[in-house]
Amino acid sequence: MPPEWHPHSRTWMSWPVGYALDRAEASYRAWSAVANAIVRHEPVTMLVDPSERASAAAWLDPRVEVAEQPLDDCWMRDNGPTFVVDGGRLKGVDWTFNGWGWAPHEKDDLVAASVLDRVGVPRRRTAMVGEGGGIHVDGEGTVIVTETVQLDPRRNPGWTKADAEAELRALLGVEKVIWLPRGLTADYGGYGTNGHVDLLASFVRPGLVLCHVQPDPAHPDHEVTRENLAILRAATDAKGRPLEVIELPAPTVLEADGKPVDYSYINHYLANGLALLCSFDDPRDAETADLFAKLFPGRTIASVDARDIFALGGGIHCITQQQPAI
Repeated sequence: MPPEWHPHSRTWMSWPVGYALDRAEASYRAWSAVANAIVRHEPVTMLVDPSERASAAAWLDPRVEVAEQPLDDCWMRDNGPTFVVDGGRLKGVDWTFNGWGWAPHEKDDLVAASVLDRVGVPRRRTAMVGEGGGIHVDGEGTVIVTETVQLDPRRNPGWTKADAEAELRALLGVEKVIWLPRGLTADYGGYGTNGHVDLLASFVRPGLVLCHVQPDPAHPDHEVTRENLAILRAATDAKGRPLEVIELPAPTVLEADGKPVDYSYINHYLANGLALLCSFDDPRDAETADLFAKLFPGRTIASVDARDIFALGGGIHCITQQQPAI
């Protein structure tokens, strides 16, 4: 699996549908802001449920390609394919998708196959229940995952770490699996994923990792992120290199609607010449943008207010999926 900073031929997304329509205008605004920012840098294809063609046409930049597809939900990172390169050819992993273990998503389980058919890419279907938000790779044989996702009894009952590692090696071409114990607290209720890694840590380049930290001891993620930080700092990658870890502090806001938030700058997206960041109308938005400008010189640094996306259970990374260029 190429890393996200590898050149893309396209970004895939899904337009709001299902429970996202409980906050329809906010969802349209947020999803279109992401797509319209990315399409300035690379092609974007938006899968749209037949019931939502009019809303997509009203909100999307005309350069965004719209493709009709029956959908249950709008999280392309998770129900779409994970693209890999095998022998110089592009292929796609089609994870079994069961709605993060908490809700049937029969239409969404067909999305990966549909995308791969559209682009004429060979498909490898796996019995492993998984999502793209549950993995982060460095492109040189290392993947970071969480125990509460890969070993979730609602996803893969009876699976051991050895079982999961064997399948991840076969599907993604990785050699080293780094395990984090669990995800952010708010990711375990409501529309949560039970601990997706794309809120916790991401590679900047081989050997260098960004790690979400919650500096405030009053927030339940303070201890969670300290544990993750210690594990990553003690880890080596597939090449045997100790990881260099950069702390990425959470926004200063601790809760929304009376509940702890899982706002995270880790949930960004790298497109061709672009680093698209989540913003939260928070003092740390600017600090994070400055850091990304140093880490990704030559890329445009842009942001989208992601609070309406997080209110539905994810962020910018969760609604995008890269198709690597070959």
